[in-house]
Amino acid sequence: MKRRECLATAAALAVSIVCSVAVSLSAQVTHDRLLHADREPHNWLTYSGAYSSQRHSLLDQITPANVKGLTLKWVWRPRYLDKMETTPLVVDGVLYTVQNSEAAALDAATGRAFWTFRYPVPAESNAYLMVVKGLAVAGDRVFWATYDGHLIALDAKTGRPLWNRALVDWKKGHQLNVAPLVVKDMVILGPATNEYGTNCWIAAYDVSTGAERWRFKTVPEPGERGNDTWPGDSWQHGGAPIWVTGSYDPETNLTFWGTGNPNPGWNGGPRNPGDNLYSDSVVALDADTGALKWHYQFTPNDEFDWDAVQVPVLADIDWRGAPRKVMLWANRNGFFYVIDRVTGQFLLGTAFVKQNWNLGFDETGRPMRAPRAKPSAEGTLIFPGTQGGTNWYSPSFSPRTGLFYVSVWDNYSTLSVKADVPPWSERRKYTGRAPARPGAERPTPAPYRSEDEGYGAVRAIDPKTGEKKWDFKMVDYTESGILTTASDLLFAGGREGHFFALDARTGAVLWTVNLGGTVASGPMTYAAAGRQYVAVAADTALYVFGLP
Repeated sequence: MKRRECLATAAALAVSIVCSVAVSLSAQVTHDRLLHADREPHNWLTYSGAYSSQRHSLLDQITPANVKGLTLKWVWRPRYLDKMETTPLVVDGVLYTVQNSEAAALDAATGRAFWTFRYPVPAESNAYLMVVKGLAVAGDRVFWATYDGHLIALDAKTGRPLWNRALVDWKKGHQLNVAPLVVKDMVILGPATNEYGTNCWIAAYDVSTGAERWRFKTVPEPGERGNDTWPGDSWQHGGAPIWVTGSYDPETNLTFWGTGNPNPGWNGGPRNPGDNLYSDSVVALDADTGALKWHYQFTPNDEFDWDAVQVPVLADIDWRGAPRKVMLWANRNGFFYVIDRVTGQFLLGTAFVKQNWNLGFDETGRPMRAPRAKPSAEGTLIFPGTQGGTNWYSPSFSPRTGLFYVSVWDNYSTLSVKADVPPWSERRKYTGRAPARPGAERPTPAPYRSEDEGYGAVRAIDPKTGEKKWDFKMVDYTESGILTTASDLLFAGGREGHFFALDARTGAVLWTVNLGGTVASGPMTYAAAGRQYVAVAADTALYVFGLP
């Protein structure tokens, strides 16, 4: 096709689209295709690969025997060089990716740009790190939730904006980081607040118009179930943000989302005592209406910033001799959970890293807090620390090995110091954190440390028992997601810059490359023109590998 260069400007949106060729999708991404993503493993149709969020691919061209032959095929580096936490999508040979103020459609085999859409996110909207996790696709549209609070629908063929809806006002303390989840004819997502005490929600928007269809408030208001878990008017600034994409079970028509910590985040202050629902919870919502069907709270009255913003992994496994539809969850609070995803029944909770805050669980699955596990004037040493035993890093479940894989921070702790909580005020951090003082914080760890001083690892867990099966340890901690494949390979990375392939059954290293910057994204795999590729974002670029 003759190459054409064009530049179109939409002044009202302050965007630009750079076109190099016309893109023609072979078919629209229908709801049926999303329901049966396993039938087309050459594509990667959602943030986590499929509605179950297992991040397990049925592709097997790259194997333990030939993985050492992987070489770099192409690199995409956006104009805005911010940290990349993005997992791209692939639809019929076209790779869609995003970073900060730029979304792009690329040839999945060569990296050639089909179109680029630029939306300048205001620099002053940056509350911490200006990152987004990814895109969503449905029909002939690509959906991008921008950091400054817009949901934009783009024409998948041309990159031209079809509609642009402002969901939140970043000046009020909201931001959007998630890759949206498309279910039927709705785009589902929710905002975060970076400790500004601005209440959050999960909502569904019409794919055609952007009109809101339903909303579930993660901090219930007076008269709503759960509001009584917030003393006085503390619910008004409760937070409970949405940081990571949820999952969907078509059999029950439930969508599952993890919620973030309550505000103030450290030292509960006005929200004590109380469980502070639905913070630090997984909520199961009717996908058609947003009605709450069940919830489970991992850390009631959290004063350690242990967001439950991990990806809900859905699996059908044998449980105590009978088949069971479960949800697998390694939580920031250091515990691995198995929950019945139909009823919300607690089935298992076991520590997967060093912890000292929980003495066990009662018959309902409620944790029994250790008496000393709370902020104190002298500082209480808490395991795991503020970043948790894991965080937003996407785990993986392999139906072939039966193992759950997660990136962990082990032997990691924080001093929890008691402090008075100043009153909430708009656009001011509402953390409740004690001011720094001598002895109140542990020394900054050295670049190299002993295992006793803390380490990162890829950890394989048997979900039937919670037992650790193997570790791949790293000197530094890790922020990488995990991918497994039908050839029993596992791909992951770390803050040291390494991207590697392991034997999913044993943890043995099979291949590694250093990308020169932190791997803080979820790897994915796809096939184009009959060849399998593996893609991962590291530092400020997207790298794609394949066999010779």
